[in-house]
Amino acid sequence: MDPRQARTSNQDAALGYLFLRATLGANIFFHGLSRILAGADKFVAALVQQFHATPLPSGMVSAFAHVLPWVEAAIGFLILLGAATRFALCAGALVIIALTFGSTLQQDWNAAGLQLIYAAVYAALLAFRDKNVFSVDALLARRHPSAE
Repeated sequence: MDPRQARTSNQDAALGYLFLRATLGANIFFHGLSRILAGADKFVAALVQQFHATPLPSGMVSAFAHVLPWVEAAIGFLILLGAATRFALCAGALVIIALTFGSTLQQDWNAAGLQLIYAAVYAALLAFRDKNVFSVDALLARRHPSAE
């Protein structure tokens, strides 16, 4: 492969990473933001009702539901910008694990299947983080090479 072709291939990989990261970031950010703007009380009440027939205590479900929109918005925003990307991807993956636990506890296999897709995207972004060229993290690393 000639150097120009290799450079184009690397740029394409970095662009592909940017597009996937930004799409996931926007998706997760607006998950949280829309719930915040719609009023957390409605979301909390719906989730508590949804988990009423499970062994999870309603207080635990309520606490999780109060925090989830803010966590989603923060994680999504970081991923969208490519800031603290490793931390944000790991945090997001942990949230997906928690959500999958709840979905499988309810035997909601459709939701669990969708969450498996999110888990795969988080894993892919984490595995290929070296392609995170168009990001706040990369910008900061170029400005402060010793910080990396």
